Amino acid sequence: MTSATHHRESADDEAHKELDERKAAILEAVVTEYIGTAQPVGSGHVASAAGVSVSSATVRSEMAALEQDGYLVQPHTSAGRIPTDKGYRFFVDHLTAPGVLGPSERQQVRRFFDQVHLEMEDMLERTSGLLSDLTSCAAVVVGPSHEQAAIRSVQLVGLSPRLALLVVVLADGAVEKRSVELAEDSGAELLAAASAALAREVVGHLLSGAANFAPSGDQQLDRVLAAAGAALTEMAMGEENDQVFVGGPSRLAVAFDAVETVRSVLSILEQQLVVVSLLRDVLDRGLSVAIGTEHGFEPLASCAVVVAPLSVDGFEAGAIGLLGPTRMNYPQALAAAHVVGERLGERIGDSLGRTSDAPASEPDRRGSPRKDGERRGRG
Repeated sequence: MTSATHHRESADDEAHKELDERKAAILEAVVTEYIGTAQPVGSGHVASAAGVSVSSATVRSEMAALEQDGYLVQPHTSAGRIPTDKGYRFFVDHLTAPGVLGPSERQQVRRFFDQVHLEMEDMLERTSGLLSDLTSCAAVVVGPSHEQAAIRSVQLVGLSPRLALLVVVLADGAVEKRSVELAEDSGAELLAAASAALAREVVGHLLSGAANFAPSGDQQLDRVLAAAGAALTEMAMGEENDQVFVGGPSRLAVAFDAVETVRSVLSILEQQLVVVSLLRDVLDRGLSVAIGTEHGFEPLASCAVVVAPLSVDGFEAGAIGLLGPTRMNYPQALAAAHVVGERLGERIGDSLGRTSDAPASEPDRRGSPRKDGERRGRG
C-alpha cells in the first residue's frame, strides 16, 4: 500500500480486502467519472463504464453497499454519489499504473528542460509553473539547500585590519557572504595568500564539507584559514537554505467551491516553513499521496497532496508537491510528479557540479515512490 501509517494500516487492509472485483470496478468508475466532471455520479453512467458489465439495478445495489462501507457518499437524496477520502484512497492504492502523460505533455516537459538554461532559483521557479500547467494544481518545488552545492570560487576581501569579508560563489549561482573576524592585523598580501589557499582546498567541493584545512606551516596564515573555515561552517548551517517555489496558486480558485477553503489554502501556501514541513512529513511517512486528513494538517482537510522526492546521485535533494482538491486526477498528477521530478533531479545534479548516475525513483504500481527495492516508512 502507499500508506505507511500504522494506526490505520491494519483496518484499511481488511476493508480493502472486502471489496470484490465488481465493487472495485464500480468504485473505480465512480471515482474516474467524478474526477472528470465534479458532478455526483449516477448508476446509469457507471453501468456503461468500461469494466462494469452489470445492470443499473445491480450497480445501484453495489453503490449502496459501498456507501454503507464508507467508500461513497450521497450528497443529496435524489443525486448520484461521490467518493469519500476512503474511496479515493482505495482508488490510489489500486491503480494498475501511476498514469502516463499524453504526447503533448511529454513534449512540453522535453521542450522545457531542453530550453531552460537558468540559475538554480529561476529554474526551480519555472519548474513549479510547468507542473501547475501540466496538472491544473498548485505546485510546490523545494530545491536543494545551498550546502549541497559545489563551491565555484572563494575570496577574502579586507574590510579593516582585523575584519574581512568571505565571498563564496556556488555552482547553483548563489553568492554567500560572511564577515570574518581576524585575531591580528592582516594585510592585503596575507588575505591574498589565504584566498589562494582556500581556493586550492575548497573549489569543486561541497559547501557542507569545506571547513577543515591541513596546516600550511605558516601560523598566521593558518589562523586566517581557521577563521574562514568557521565562516564556511556557518554558511553551510544557515537556516535560510531551503529554496521553495509555488506555481499556479490561482488555479485553486476554480478547484474549490467554498471561498473560505481557497483563502485558507492560499494562506498556507504563503508559509514557506509549513509547506516544506508538510511535504517532508508526507514523504517520511512513506506516502506519495496524502488524501484529506491523512496528512494530518487540518487546514488542508479538503485537499490532496501528491509528493515526489528529488534525487541527485542517489540522495534526496529536495521535493516536489502538487496540491489540489481530493478529486484531483491522481494518475496524471503521479505521472507528472515522476517525470518532472526525474528531469529536474538530473538538471539539479548538473547545476550542483555533479552528474547524477543513480537511477531515479520509479513509482510502483500504486504510485508509491520505490528505490532499490526498498520501501520508506516508519518502523
